[in-house]
Formats: sequence, structure tokens, C-alpha cells
Amino acid sequence: MSTALNTDPAAERTDERLRRWRLVLGGDAADGTGCVLTGQDAAMDGALAALYGNGEHRNGSKAQRGRDRSAGLGASAPSVARWLGDIRTYFPSSVVQVMQRDAIDRLGLSTLLLEPEMLEAVEADVHLVGTLLSLNKAMPETTKETARAVVRKVVDDLEKRLATRTRATLTGALDRSARISRPRHHDIDWNRTIAANLKHYLPEYRTVVPERLIGYGRASQSVKKEVILCIDQSGSMAASVVYASVFGAVLASMRSIATRLVVFDTAVVDLTDQLDDPVDVLFGTQLGGGTDINRALAYCQSQITRPQDTVVVLISDLYEGGIRNEMLKRVAAMKASGVQFVTLLALSDEGAPAYDREHAAALAALDAPAFACTPDLFPDVMAAAIERRPLPIPDMSTHR
Repeated sequence: MSTALNTDPAAERTDERLRRWRLVLGGDAADGTGCVLTGQDAAMDGALAALYGNGEHRNGSKAQRGRDRSAGLGASAPSVARWLGDIRTYFPSSVVQVMQRDAIDRLGLSTLLLEPEMLEAVEADVHLVGTLLSLNKAMPETTKETARAVVRKVVDDLEKRLATRTRATLTGALDRSARISRPRHHDIDWNRTIAANLKHYLPEYRTVVPERLIGYGRASQSVKKEVILCIDQSGSMAASVVYASVFGAVLASMRSIATRLVVFDTAVVDLTDQLDDPVDVLFGTQLGGGTDINRALAYCQSQITRPQDTVVVLISDLYEGGIRNEMLKRVAAMKASGVQFVTLLALSDEGAPAYDREHAAALAALDAPAFACTPDLFPDVMAAAIERRPLPIPDMSTHR
């Protein structure tokens, strides 16, 4: 459909809508657009057809139709690498990441990621890191260096995005939690005390009568907080493992917080000594396998020395393969001792996760509601836990 001489704005908008529908529908006879693509549009259509078609270019002959969809990209790394280059040329980064994820899922391309040339061609994101971690044990030595570079890039980008706000939010929470409610005269924080008592201003005396004094936390009373991140490393939790590792490194960099990071499936691994480098943490995980939350919590419980100053964050979809009743008893015991216990069904931007509703309801009954949390909300959740105030459970929460 030629629009070269068409100067009618309404007609141009119609043509653009037809073009977009043509790219969505794929050009079969039944698409109804009557639109023929040329140039870059045709190349974009070819890239889409290779992934979402039935193994042929959508403008191909009937003889081509019906082939296995893997024929669209071919089974070789060079053809996939060319396709990856094409989609990075024609689509924005966010779309490229979705298409890569779909290609891995739909076309079974995971094994091709074991080749360095392939890794150099992909758009790195959290989901790709999860895929690489799941392939870690099968990865040849020639690929591991490239894979680490890809993971490093994603981790560095996440740290730049998340670290500053996390440190600022938690520093404020630590400061507030250390304040003295009945300070001596030389410990009074006058700025905050005046601000908190402005409603008691007496105009006739031109003064504020402070009914509540706010004090600075003295070094002897400002106890170091302890945070234990307990992370389910089953395959469905890949994105959460990536984000939690980054946050663990950020928390570990704060002198006022003693951070411990524990990952588990049916076994429990303490990766605290690797927290200075989240890439080492990630390559120390082993995505997949079963789940024994009870065993993981038993280990975490054994590491708690000051319950009143400890926050335990369980990040899991709660599909327990261990002893359910023992798991719940451990949570109840930790809470009774004064531990702040937080359960996150997911730590990611992927939306509402799948999770075990029965276990989530049981935790809610223990006043330990389980909910999904985005990376941007995580600092606020941690700040609330440190200050021992109600958690900012988001609207997307699935706790009941």
C-alpha cells in the first residue's frame, strides 16, 4: 500500500495503524490489512516471523509453511547470532530482552548460550543472568569468563540503580531506631524535638513547649542491626536470587548492618563470605532442585544471637518440600524471641508470582504476611522492619 502521495493526516494515521497490525498479525491471507511491507519493515517482520511464526518468514511460500518453528532461526549459533543482531537493530532494548527470553523458552536455545560468541551478541538483563546461572554447571571453561562479564554488567547496572536509595533509606531507619525517647539534656536533638512539637507553640510567650523529647542515639546504645537474607534458589526464583544478591552486597557495605546471605534448595549454603562481590555470590548459587525451607530456617535460627536486633528475610514461593509444621514452628519461635520476620514471595519486577497459598495463609496467621516485592520497594520494606513498624505491603500483595 503506497502512501507516498497521501498528505491527509487522518489517512496517514490509518496507514500507520494498518502497518502496525500487519506486523502483529504476520501477513497471512486472513490478516485483513492488505498491507505489504518493504525495506526495514520487511526486515523487522522477518525477525518477528523467525521467532513467532511457524518456522518460516511470514511472506514465504505455502511450501515453507508448516515447518517446525526451529527452522526460523536454525539450530546453529551463527544464524541465531545474526538474528540477535537484527533485533537489536530494529527494536528498543526492552523489546529485545522480551524477544530473547521468548527465543530461549520457545526455541530451546539455552545450550547455544554456552558459546562465547552467542553471549557477546545478547542483550544482558536479569532474566538472561538467571538462565546463565541455571547453565553454570554445564558451562565450559571457555565460556565462563564471557558469562561472568555478562553477569557483571547486569549486576553493576543494578547496583547503580539501587544502591544509593537503599543506603539513604536504611541509614535514616537506623538513625531513627537508635534515637532515645527519654534523652538527657546533652543528648536532645533540638531540631527534631522542635519540629515534633510545633503544635505546642504558645504565641503569647513566643516559645514551644516540648511535650516529647527526641534524642540522639549514643554509641553505647546504637546497636548494630543484623540482617539475614534466606533465599530460595529453586529455578522459579531466578530473578529474585539476582536482586537479592545485589541487595545483600549493598547491605554488607553498610557498617551499621551485619548481613548474612544464605541460599538453599534441599541443602543450605552460607555465602556471607562472598558478599563483597555479588557476582561471586551468584555463581555460588545452583538454580533448580528441590526446596527445604525448614532446614534453611533452622540454619538461620542457629545464627541469631540478638533476636531483638535481627531481621530475617525469607525470599521464597513457599513450595515447601520439607517439614511444613516444623517450618511454621520455627517462624513462630523466631517472632516470639523478638526477631522481625519478613516473607517475600518474590523480589522482582515480574508481577504477581505463583506461590503456595496455604503456607502463605499460615504465615499470615502468625503475623508474618507473605507478599511480592519489587526491587524499588525493598529498601522501604527493610527500613520498616529495622524500625519495627508495619511493613509497607504493596497493592500487588497476595497475602491473605
